[in-house]
Amino acid sequence: MDNNRRNFIKQSTVLGSALCLSTLPAFNALANTAAGEGFRLIILATNWGYNGSIDAFCDAAKKAGYDGIEIWWPTDSNAQQELFAALNKHQLQVGYLCAGYDSDYTKHATQFETMLKAATAANKQKPLYINCHSGRDYFTFEQNCALIDMTLRISKQSGVPVYHETHRSRMLFAAHVARQFIAAKPDLRLTLDISHWCNVHETLLHDQAETVAKALDRASHIHARIGHQEGPQVNDPRAPEWENAVKAHFGWWDIVVQRHQAAGKPLTILTEFGPADYLPTLPYTRQPVADQWDINVYMMNQLKQRYSKK
Repeated sequence: MDNNRRNFIKQSTVLGSALCLSTLPAFNALANTAAGEGFRLIILATNWGYNGSIDAFCDAAKKAGYDGIEIWWPTDSNAQQELFAALNKHQLQVGYLCAGYDSDYTKHATQFETMLKAATAANKQKPLYINCHSGRDYFTFEQNCALIDMTLRISKQSGVPVYHETHRSRMLFAAHVARQFIAAKPDLRLTLDISHWCNVHETLLHDQAETVAKALDRASHIHARIGHQEGPQVNDPRAPEWENAVKAHFGWWDIVVQRHQAAGKPLTILTEFGPADYLPTLPYTRQPVADQWDINVYMMNQLKQRYSKK
């Protein structure tokens, strides 16, 4: 039975790819785009769900064609040295993730600031950026604003760009809430993971176009995962039933890419389809219905095809 399941999943994935590649115009090259001299597309791999060593992960990412990786800043010094060695060995760039964890605001703010200071001071491997899982959805507006101010101060001191992710359970968990922070903080820059908002609002955000436009204008980094009205991740973006969701996400990303191209600025994108249970599974066995690594590599290739400077 297990072999039959695996064969069915494999055959379904191949069929979905064949159907979608020729039918989704979102995957065609972006037309009539004059990229400035400084534009460069930098595509990163996530180690979320990868169970091997950091060296093995970096080796796999490099061989797949990635330019770098995004990883949580390791607080352990031995883990830091292993990370630095792997990045240097495989000639990969890096973006770090930072956050606080405690539900108590004061403790949370201290944790967040400590991690951010350490990550921005990583001279052996200076990051392209820091991506923050910022604050909590239940902190007050004023508390979350104080966290933004702290990150802006550290970013200015270190010279490392710091972005705040549009992520469920964090301060930017919903479009209408994020809009308040965008209005209050002119220097706020976003990591656009708009899949979360599709899930939170149970729409493809057609009814919040003005707010989405404001977020796209602040986006400096993209998490390229495709969500839908009932979840933050489709089971396989190659499947034809997700055509509308795929087109919507590529439409949003197109705008961010075109702005970076026009400005002649590099743009980082992370392919961030996650493992079980983000990736739906079969009941009882928890067998993933698709292959996470294959999907992310597929997304990397589509992004390169659509956005790389010709």
